[in-house]
Amino acid sequence: MKRAVAGVVVSLCVAAGGVHLMAQAKFLALSPGFPLWAYGYKTAPAAPEDWSGRCPGTRPRDCDRPGGLPADTTGARLTIPGSGRSFTVSEITSPFDPADWFPDDHPPMPDIVAHGKRDSGFRACAICHYPNGLGLMQNGPVAGLPVDYFLRQLADFASGRRRSADVNKANAFEMAAMARNLTPEEARAAAEYFGSMKFTPWVRVVESATVPTFTATVNGLFMKAEGNETEPIGRRLVEMPEDTYQSNMLRNPRSGMVAYAPMGSLKAGETLVKTGGDGRTQPCGACHGPDLRGTAVAPPIAGRHPGYLARQMYDMQQGARNGEAAKMMRASVEKLTGDDLVAITAYVASLQP
Repeated sequence: MKRAVAGVVVSLCVAAGGVHLMAQAKFLALSPGFPLWAYGYKTAPAAPEDWSGRCPGTRPRDCDRPGGLPADTTGARLTIPGSGRSFTVSEITSPFDPADWFPDDHPPMPDIVAHGKRDSGFRACAICHYPNGLGLMQNGPVAGLPVDYFLRQLADFASGRRRSADVNKANAFEMAAMARNLTPEEARAAAEYFGSMKFTPWVRVVESATVPTFTATVNGLFMKAEGNETEPIGRRLVEMPEDTYQSNMLRNPRSGMVAYAPMGSLKAGETLVKTGGDGRTQPCGACHGPDLRGTAVAPPIAGRHPGYLARQMYDMQQGARNGEAAKMMRASVEKLTGDDLVAITAYVASLQP
């Protein structure tokens, strides 16, 4: 069976087979050097959950990790400052009609973005990426991406050329199933919609020797614990919502993220990004532009989620991403250490998008 996705014809059985092979690979979350922080883990899972077996075909809903979103226990109608709308938790987290708190903040959403496709279990794009395309740390920040790049990534997801190095990452399997389910018209509608919006400042980077004590959800979201206790940051970057309730419960698309990085990360990252660090990588501006806001050959990266950026570089190192964009990046990422990922992503995320 074949389907055209973003102008590329892919074999669904081949794509599913690629995912199955990934499930048989070594569980990378337990390997030395795996950046737990980038994938939303505080400690390594005891064993892989193997999501590939739940997502072998084209029904994305089968990939949705149960228990990931808050449950509606009261049915109360909730509000957000600045919005004249009110929603229950069930409406906020509706898979096929998620709440849109600020419809004037974005153009009219295409049906695939606002509602998905209920019959095939294709959740609305807006449930994860938000109507404004900014999303949370566990998702991809898609606002402002060039349309052609967006379409190439969908094609890579569909064909199996873009996967996650973490076999537990359920939403990566869901994205692959979604990409295989899209028609070319739906793919272009989503690409043009998200590409029409600027990526606005969303992540505040703070250098610190400590980080607020936090927990990790099953969906890979770090959340600040109650109280004011802290813990050593160690050799990791910790990204979490500025306001846990606004992001996790209300999914407020105007409430952004804060990323805590070890002291000295920004300077070290600036050196790597601008000079290549004595051959450990290549100057990022050569492809992504001097301000890292993208060029004809590379997408914008300035100001975007550090966790997302680190995941992509690590996925490219491991060969989980091997589309054309990943091949162009291979020489830039192959020598990077875990400390380099922290430094580079902290610096890049601190820039104005």
